Amino acid sequence: MKITKYVSIALALGLSISLTGCGKKEAEATATPTPTPTPTPTPDPYAAPAGTYFSETTGLPIAESLKDQRPIAVMVDCEYSALPHYGLAEADIVYDLMNSLENERITRFMAVYKDYDSVAQIGNVRSARTTNVWLAAEWNAILCHDGEAIYAEPYLESGYGAENISGGFSRIANGKATEFTEYILPGDVEARASESGVNLKYNEYKVDGDHFQFAKYTLSVDTTASSFTPAVSVALPYDHNGTSLAYNADTKTYDLSMYGILHQDGDDGQTLTFQNVLLLDAPYTEYPSGGLIYYDIVDSTGDGYYLTNGVKEAITWKKSGETGIMHYYDSSGKELTMNRGKSYISFVPGDVWGAMIVE
Repeated sequence: MKITKYVSIALALGLSISLTGCGKKEAEATATPTPTPTPTPTPDPYAAPAGTYFSETTGLPIAESLKDQRPIAVMVDCEYSALPHYGLAEADIVYDLMNSLENERITRFMAVYKDYDSVAQIGNVRSARTTNVWLAAEWNAILCHDGEAIYAEPYLESGYGAENISGGFSRIANGKATEFTEYILPGDVEARASESGVNLKYNEYKVDGDHFQFAKYTLSVDTTASSFTPAVSVALPYDHNGTSLAYNADTKTYDLSMYGILHQDGDDGQTLTFQNVLLLDAPYTEYPSGGLIYYDIVDSTGDGYYLTNGVKEAITWKKSGETGIMHYYDSSGKELTMNRGKSYISFVPGDVWGAMIVE
């Protein structure tokens, strides 16, 4: 009897322990797991600041709202009587091209702006040439000019990405001849585009790809390689306007002068200065009359120099087709890396390339 009683007690205790264990396991099974903390993403130190994107023309951050807006490419006269210029110091890119073989090979600027309405006054505005149409088309830019050489007309009429607005901008009485009184003021491009049926946004002719490969944001091009040599002054072989560039160690940019005078804007006195200078050896072809030319850059390649931070490197350039983006390659044959900022690009006529002085 006692044995039976003890066995019954033991069985009861065992059952109780067993049931308690099952309950514990069941509770453990239904417990909510501790969530794994979400790692905080590491900010990209090279990303554009909030609300901005990197401009295709300078690589610098500008308002996101401008991303789909086409640049404008403005023809500007470089004759002494056209000075002072207005708004050139605010241009993203300034192309400097021989305008004709006459008048000692005077050059003409084509200034490219992305945020053009932020500039108080641009100009004066003058006529376009064939090469200007090709270069503007690379950017899907709106070419702003007042007339054009007859040889450029077929290209302007082609509509292949270089839509244009000819004349009708603001006239400012400045005591000069009529050809030196036309300027672009804020709102002028929008008004003339509406009248001319020109779309202010990028269209189907926009070419994919980047014109320039820029160094990472906040960083600078490494110029310690042996391929870079000092370059603090440039004398271009343009006898009429005597264009030159001088490295400014304080701003780390190249200041431009013409007619022996530092180029400063007429409104605020800003100096026309550049982080990047591209000097390109480019042959040309003369049209039948008038000394007018076009540069032989279509489906072509050539040599040149890239200047930045007081040094230069030998480069090559290549352009495919009339609308294809011109690409630049460093001395090793890789895509050229440039500093972010404003750029000066001059197609130096091949027959006087050797007369250019870079020191």
